Amino acid sequence: MNLNRLLAVLAFAVFLAFFGVVIRFVPHPDLGVAIGIGILLAGYDLWSQLRSRAR
Repeated sequence: MNLNRLLAVLAFAVFLAFFGVVIRFVPHPDLGVAIGIGILLAGYDLWSQLRSRAR
């Protein structure tokens, strides 16, 4: 795994940790849905970018 991939995964982990704190201290269902959609989109983008470089 090269440095770019490692940093991308680390950035995604920090992204998840940040929104985990937001959800923990501001427990509104609509905010949770919006953050969940954002996390799914970011996760898909990360997965597709890491997968395309492997080929």
